[in-house]
Amino acid sequence: MKIGFAQINPTVGDLNGNFEKIAAAYERLEAAGAELIVTPELAITGYPPQDLLFKSQFVPQNLEILEKLQARIRGAGLLVGFVDRNQGRGKPFHNAAALLQSDAPSARTHKSLLPTYDVFDEDRYFEPAGGVTPLLFGGRKIGVTICEDIWTERYLPRPLYDVEPVRSLVEQGAELILNLSASPFGLGKPGIRREMVSTLARTYHRSICYCNAVGGNDQLVFDGGSIAVNAEGGLIAQLPAFQSAEEIVETGTSQAIPLPANDDIVDLFGALSLGLRDYLTKCGFKSAVLGLSGGIDSAVVAAIAVDALGPDNVVGVSMPSPYSSRGSIDDALALARNLGIKCLQIPIANAFTAFKAQFTEIFAGLPEDTTEENMQARLRGMILMGLSNKFGHLVLSTGNKSELSVGYCTLYGDMAGGLAVISDVPKTMVYALARWINSDKSRAGRQHEIIPISTIEKPPSAELRPGQIDQDTLPPYEVLDEILRLYVEENMSARDIVGHGFDEKTVRWVQRRVDTNEYKREQAAPGIKVTSRAFGVGRRMPIAQKYVD
Repeated sequence: MKIGFAQINPTVGDLNGNFEKIAAAYERLEAAGAELIVTPELAITGYPPQDLLFKSQFVPQNLEILEKLQARIRGAGLLVGFVDRNQGRGKPFHNAAALLQSDAPSARTHKSLLPTYDVFDEDRYFEPAGGVTPLLFGGRKIGVTICEDIWTERYLPRPLYDVEPVRSLVEQGAELILNLSASPFGLGKPGIRREMVSTLARTYHRSICYCNAVGGNDQLVFDGGSIAVNAEGGLIAQLPAFQSAEEIVETGTSQAIPLPANDDIVDLFGALSLGLRDYLTKCGFKSAVLGLSGGIDSAVVAAIAVDALGPDNVVGVSMPSPYSSRGSIDDALALARNLGIKCLQIPIANAFTAFKAQFTEIFAGLPEDTTEENMQARLRGMILMGLSNKFGHLVLSTGNKSELSVGYCTLYGDMAGGLAVISDVPKTMVYALARWINSDKSRAGRQHEIIPISTIEKPPSAELRPGQIDQDTLPPYEVLDEILRLYVEENMSARDIVGHGFDEKTVRWVQRRVDTNEYKREQAAPGIKVTSRAFGVGRRMPIAQKYVD
């Protein structure tokens, strides 16, 4: 069968806009010879719609869009994701797919396995299917599954379900398995999906077509990368990642294609760029502004922003304080020139002096400490927010996951912003991104230095007091990042982490810093999730709590 993949980028809640994308893709693929066109999970509503589902007209309007699509059907069929009402007991809705045909009544099927872990909360809204049966199309039985329905136990965090939708469909005679998916990106996940789908195809001796959504929706990025495998598990089609795409695949082919090479840094950059672009445009902004300190984090964020938005839509701001080195100022200006972006220079030395003077009597006899350091960060945050208010820019905060984990960030200062672009990227990975951006392997094929080499090579520093460097008070980032990975992403206890060979005093210090800085992260700008566990969506920790591991 010729299956048309409509790998589209829906916007959550944009029912009419999503209708136009689905209808346009259907018409192009139908004209090109597809027999059945497949869209991603919840293509009509966008994923995840969250509590929009409880708005009184949202689900009825999504059903009206389904009827509008039915009216567009000609020769080819359309398999589209939507929200159906639950007519029985339980949760009010079903996560559903409809098979629309011109010469037969439409057929509906519901999602069986509802993920309620990590970033997923489907059990809040949806009732699982009472059972699955193949749908008839062109005289053939088609097994339709929705995202989690094909995630077998080996690839889940633990055994979660008592039913196996794919097995049930095959036992009822399904000749082909189709999957409508909205699977968020995570480092290494594209390869896991390919392995899982191939293994499932070999197990049941059925071709599988897996159509994944693409695009950024708040903190989640959907990477696309839709695939088709034959009954032997061989990859027969792979759509591009991080962009909308369409392709027709003949499921009966036995000729497999080579597996694409996995490159985590390439995927990471693509995810961050797409996440930034979609967050900005879907929220109605046209441009972004960020502080350029001459450091590695702001340099990498600026490069991502230029890739996502173009240099004309990115504004950098150099805001040196009395403690900013000449080298850092020069690095910031050089970066802006290399990227082709406007760079405003707004020193904060005079403002800092005037602000400190307001506290002369109140702070009399007290030494300068983090109070004065934070004043500088907050002055910079105020400048960036002023530019945002006046010119409509989205402020990008530039803190990384390592800093956010242990609280090395200032509320209402460097944390100020609308989007925290690299808040799920550990510092060591920020350096890897910087080196890749400078390499000729980057997507722009650059042959010259973008990020000044001095930015990459100098010891990282906030430059908020004389001679300050990060390693004065932090473990080496290679050590810190691995402890954080084990503690935050793997949920290991301090004792277990020490058992991996780390110094106990260091582990306990990191653990305590992570735990006591939850209040800061609760007030941070939303960030783009790229690791297996990010702060924000998918990690729910109480702020007022006394548990100590």
